Amino acid sequence: MTRATTSTSPRAIIVLVEQLRTKGAIIFAKAVNTEYNGRAGDPGGRHGPDKVLPSVLGYQRSTWGGNPANPYDTTRSASLGSSSGSGVSVSANLVMASLGEETRASCRGPANHNAVALILPHKAMLGFNGGAIGADIYCDRSGILCRTIGDCARVLDALKDPVEGYYDPRDPYTTVPRSSVLSTPYASHARMPGAPGALEGMRIGIVRESMVYPPGSKAEEPIVTAAAKEIKTILGDRLGATLVESSDPLWTRDPDIEAMTTDFRRALARLVPLIMPDLLFRLGRDGQPLFKEFAAAIVPTEFMPGKIFGTGTMQPIDYCVELAEGRIAPPSNLDIATIQEQELAMAFRFHLPQYLTRRAADWKARGFTETLVDFPTLNARSKFWGDDQRAAFRNWEEVSDPRNPHGRRQGVNERIMLRELLRRVDMMVILENHLDALVRLHTPFPPGMIGGAYQPGLPHNLRLETFYGPNAGLTEVLIPAGYVTTVYDPVFALSADGTRYVPVPSDTPTTIPEPGLPFSLVFRAEPGREDVLLRIASAYEAATKRRVPPPGFGPLPERP
Repeated sequence: MTRATTSTSPRAIIVLVEQLRTKGAIIFAKAVNTEYNGRAGDPGGRHGPDKVLPSVLGYQRSTWGGNPANPYDTTRSASLGSSSGSGVSVSANLVMASLGEETRASCRGPANHNAVALILPHKAMLGFNGGAIGADIYCDRSGILCRTIGDCARVLDALKDPVEGYYDPRDPYTTVPRSSVLSTPYASHARMPGAPGALEGMRIGIVRESMVYPPGSKAEEPIVTAAAKEIKTILGDRLGATLVESSDPLWTRDPDIEAMTTDFRRALARLVPLIMPDLLFRLGRDGQPLFKEFAAAIVPTEFMPGKIFGTGTMQPIDYCVELAEGRIAPPSNLDIATIQEQELAMAFRFHLPQYLTRRAADWKARGFTETLVDFPTLNARSKFWGDDQRAAFRNWEEVSDPRNPHGRRQGVNERIMLRELLRRVDMMVILENHLDALVRLHTPFPPGMIGGAYQPGLPHNLRLETFYGPNAGLTEVLIPAGYVTTVYDPVFALSADGTRYVPVPSDTPTTIPEPGLPFSLVFRAEPGREDVLLRIASAYEAATKRRVPPPGFGPLPERP
């Protein structure tokens, strides 16, 4: 039997919990998590916070459950993502498995910070939206955290209904193509040995964009250096996979590793003009064109209502033709990080009332009356750890239109277009380089100090490149890859105007006791290729056995 926790209420994930119980699992507890999958943003409106509590906790604070600590260093955060309790409970040997939810960081972050394995199935092989409430219905999905990838795969098999499979009629996103779900048990593919040459014949693409950082920065250096060595010496040299790396202006090519013939930048240049040309007309926060080379090349053109830019001679559509055909250089910042930013969609105002009324109907069928059925009642009863969230929820209550305001970017449209674009980019890179899968570093940052400064320019320590998999809805498998014992934590300094404290980089190293702070590798491929991902991930896990139990939370002694 498996003891498991969940990061949402049992009422909310009844389909998944029912499957686990039917297969013999003991539902042990509810894991601490940040409500609404780390908040749902603020749609704007007449409500504003009286004060804001700065937080570097990576969306892991719970109003009722508090703030979990990292089992490897309890002065540090347990997550970059809301399902912190799921990661901590597995890592600290409290449970064998835990279900979490990820919008854009909430399963991979806890798995990374707590050195546990993760299967995050593609959107939405596993149901979530049918009986739970998250932050963004277009990205929310369930993930499985265990100490080994084999355990994760066994739980994934257990969640399959013998008749309906993984389909949940209350979650429209589970209408995935049947070919994207394996017909064989997932656990049968997670048994690869770690013997030398076990991955011979496999071609694995390295997403170098996940490993780049500004020149002179020390914060990323320890983990990036360790991850690059790990990929090359274990996946390549020991296991025998052929490695193929992408390019980036901030990455120095490794002469020993094959270069991609079509990398992510080239794929974007070919696909953006066709699938999401709107991207080229984006304005930055300063109100100026985001892609300045595009604006300099085209004739004066309206980018948004009343916003005209362009100092060149080309018609925008002709620029798109030349860009797609490779006859002009793409904008220097047309990369897989820059394009991840999206306008907030109004879908949370749809999803929450849907969830509350369904919940009330479920209880009514069991003879109970639930009066929490709408936003006004929820806001009247709720307490939040930050006043900014209280204000945001009052603004959500007053949203009346599923669309963004006229003349503004449309959040729903952007999510659907970006998912299509990212999936096509991944497949172009995979197919034209004859790759079996991709590997990337989850994050170059170690767990942050609780109450300490966040990484400068990154209020939640989340880099845009990390949003690729979630925004594309692709399957990702995360495996612990090692530990670092030296970190460079940012610090607070008084702002130039003397009104507040701001984070600044530090070159002062901090030494962490053994085993150190964990980092992880993430393996990614298209839906329906989880068998390949699991073979690669399990071979890597078996070859390295990198996970070390937290010293303060080791295995329980055997009972006679």
